[in-house]
Amino acid sequence: MHATLHLLASTDFPALTRRAVETLQLNLGYRCNQSCLHCHVNAGPNRTEEMTAETVDAVIDFLAASPEVTAVDLTGGAPELNPQFRRLVIAARARGLRVIDRCNLTILEEPGFEDMAAFLAGHRVEVVASLPCYLEENVDRQRGKGVFEASLRGLRQLNALGYGRADSGLSLNLVYNPQGASLPPPQVALESAYKKHLGENFGIVFNQLFTLANMPIQRFGSMLISKGQFNDYMGTLREAHREENLEQVMCRSLISVDWQGYLYDCDFNQQLGLALANPSGSRLHITQVTAGLLEERPIRVADHCYGCTAGQGSSCGGALGNETAPAPTCGS
Repeated sequence: MHATLHLLASTDFPALTRRAVETLQLNLGYRCNQSCLHCHVNAGPNRTEEMTAETVDAVIDFLAASPEVTAVDLTGGAPELNPQFRRLVIAARARGLRVIDRCNLTILEEPGFEDMAAFLAGHRVEVVASLPCYLEENVDRQRGKGVFEASLRGLRQLNALGYGRADSGLSLNLVYNPQGASLPPPQVALESAYKKHLGENFGIVFNQLFTLANMPIQRFGSMLISKGQFNDYMGTLREAHREENLEQVMCRSLISVDWQGYLYDCDFNQQLGLALANPSGSRLHITQVTAGLLEERPIRVADHCYGCTAGQGSSCGGALGNETAPAPTCGS
């Protein structure tokens, strides 16, 4: 709570205006089969929030009325746990849209989801999979005991279907998050280290590595406060701010939709309750707009936005710019 109050105070982050909406990011619910320390959503097995069939219908109607949108990005929680997940994938792919599944990998062996990997491959869904390190100890510390081995089994499932192989057209990208209150190491160099380690030791292949900064909100923000690191981490983000990253931050071409259908500039704003608003001040719902009506709206910014512009930058698609440094390890 204290982290949220601090972030929502007045900010000197630069003003931003959105461009055309290219990506519709949908949070299908906060239920997850894991409870990761870095999770900015506070997702877990006991969460019950879930996008309904009625809201999914509204999403499909929005897509039909919004030709600007070219990609649908499905997140959670574990998005696959929502009973509407497959229907939404099929509807979006029928429109010729890119569909991205932000998969935690361990869901692929949960009871009832044994055919999920084959479903994703059959519909050419792009998989973005969280693997915050290539070392077992670090992954299990951040995501829970046994998660590393379960993640490897999930990656092997996907590889067997062609994911991550250059000639298959099935995209498999991994996501790295730092272990604590530090910025991610250079993405290009860390990707090389991931590919070498996972390939040589486990025979696993993937396309790209996305490095994401940890946002000082929700579960991670609370951890920073408990360790007395919140102000120092915010100082790190501010000091590393780069103006050139403002051109590429994801909120300029993405809209985030919560499980109830309300709209936000990004998933982080969603978790802080910074919704897009109607002229009356009420929250804007997906049934009330099309993508074209959102262009050129001002973006709601606060101090956490420095997490996206610090250093090489951070977005749902990884780093925004390049940094050169000696080859890092994923524990750094």
